[in-house]
Amino acid sequence: MPKVISRSAVSSSTDAQPTPSSTAALRVYYCICGEFILVIDKSLSTLPRRPTDGAIVIRCQDTEDAKARIFKLNATPRDPVLIERQGGHEKQYRFHCPRCALPVAYQSTPPPVKSGPFLYVLKGALSQIQGQVPSDAFEDEKLLAEGNLA
Repeated sequence: MPKVISRSAVSSSTDAQPTPSSTAALRVYYCICGEFILVIDKSLSTLPRRPTDGAIVIRCQDTEDAKARIFKLNATPRDPVLIERQGGHEKQYRFHCPRCALPVAYQSTPPPVKSGPFLYVLKGALSQIQGQVPSDAFEDEKLLAEGNLA
């Protein structure tokens, strides 16, 4: 005689409306080396870019005008870097890939992640397909070679 593990019945309905959590799709992004770096509730291609360096802007804190993105960053904080910008300097607190130490993101406030209003993902640092180099990873090198970027 077969062994009965459970006598419970599974019930589901095709008429039920989907809940917000069931329709939310999380996007996963990887470093060039293949390491998991970021999971976020919206595609990076739809987020705004920073005009100064083309970095993708992720809102970390709620404001009256906009809600913060839901995300998890798997990166190691490093010492801050001082970047020369037009009209002054900018201090960047960078986050690096835990496997290959490639810089992947930065923020304007000291760690931990989400301590400031925004997190910036460096242009060309992440890919949605593991092991594939993003199409914009070497964009600045092409411009340098052509003499369009000084």
